[in-house]
Amino acid sequence: MSVGTSAGKVILAGEHAVVFGVPALAVGIERGASATSSERHGLHSRLIIPDWRIAIDTSDRESDLARAFGTLLDEVRKYRTLARVDVEARASLPPGGGLGCSAALGVAIARSLVQDDKAVEECAMAWERVFHGNPSGIDAAVCMHGGCVRFVKGQPPLHLTIGAPLFLAVGFSGESSSTRAMVTRVAELRDQQRTLVDDAFARVHSIVDQSADAAQIGNVAALGKLLSENQNVLAALSLSTPAIDRMCDAAESAGALGSKLTGAGGGGCVIALGLDAAAAKRVLSAWESVGFSGFATEVAVSRTRHKAPALRVNG
Repeated sequence: MSVGTSAGKVILAGEHAVVFGVPALAVGIERGASATSSERHGLHSRLIIPDWRIAIDTSDRESDLARAFGTLLDEVRKYRTLARVDVEARASLPPGGGLGCSAALGVAIARSLVQDDKAVEECAMAWERVFHGNPSGIDAAVCMHGGCVRFVKGQPPLHLTIGAPLFLAVGFSGESSSTRAMVTRVAELRDQQRTLVDDAFARVHSIVDQSADAAQIGNVAALGKLLSENQNVLAALSLSTPAIDRMCDAAESAGALGSKLTGAGGGGCVIALGLDAAAAKRVLSAWESVGFSGFATEVAVSRTRHKAPALRVNG
């Protein structure tokens, strides 16, 4: 039996633009995923996610989840001999919420089967391509390592040390979102209005650079303003929704330093940066008063990498 774990993630700045080579800034959060794998004697490998009442096996070629699982196992076989396995996985993240749920599951499952970081990354990316078509790779990178990451597609992630803890409220808009659909929408908009979208991406590039500087020196007030500025760009690209807008307004009325959607948009989650833990809790209360749920999380200064061992024991 072997076990793998992973972090979740929130993007502080740079979603969508990161698909086209612009940097993005993201942090790992404690809520993530875990997976346990063991040898199976049946005809097909099986994936069970008890909390979602899901049990599929690799004979099902109609299910994206089954195909992603089979694709991940095929990638694992490039690194080790593998027959059939049972994998039981759990995630403490909402699917379609923009918190890296699919990547966290992919990383945790891969870590339960292989231990080399490069192999885990390749397996997780094979899994992600089934769901998202052309993922940037930022979700897998942050779910693997946690901490604060500056990411450019096709390059190794740059791990940054933040100068002050980040107190975040994370709220779910109540609407799931498809990363593949939203990435396709932005790509189509860029084909139709290249100058408009490229100008927006240039603005995002500047926001990411300024956000990385602010995070490293611990200027959380400046970082908060940049989060809200990035939200304005995303809204101009039609990636926000009325629910997300209401959540951002409620967060800032409750004293948040800044807020934005995180992830693909079109639904999913909102993050709000607070001055301290009490400020993040006030945002949660404000969201609850208008019908939205969420949780608070802290990205600590000392936390640079997510401790996610793949432990192999007999049993």
